[in-house]
Amino acid sequence: MANIKSQIKRNKQSEKKRLRNRTFRGAARTAVKAAKADLVGAESAVSMKEAISALDKAAEMGVIHAKNAARRKSRLMKAANKAAKAPAVEATAKPKKK
Repeated sequence: MANIKSQIKRNKQSEKKRLRNRTFRGAARTAVKAAKADLVGAESAVSMKEAISALDKAAEMGVIHAKNAARRKSRLMKAANKAAKAPAVEATAKPKKK
């Protein structure tokens, strides 16, 4: 434990910031996991919107870097587009001959 007054104050501030950041980071992670789980479901648009909003909020608060949020959103959208196209590709594919 620090015995310098300014360092004690700095430790208190850091702890407050850590706890505040944790909520935004956790909310973003949870929203992204939910969106990934709902990629093929009917609620995919809603969960995708919530995940993007949570990532933007975390980036805005400085919890994660803006480019980190952009990369995560990009990967999420890429997965969503892939999941949306997958059933269409399977329906048009010809069955294999035995």
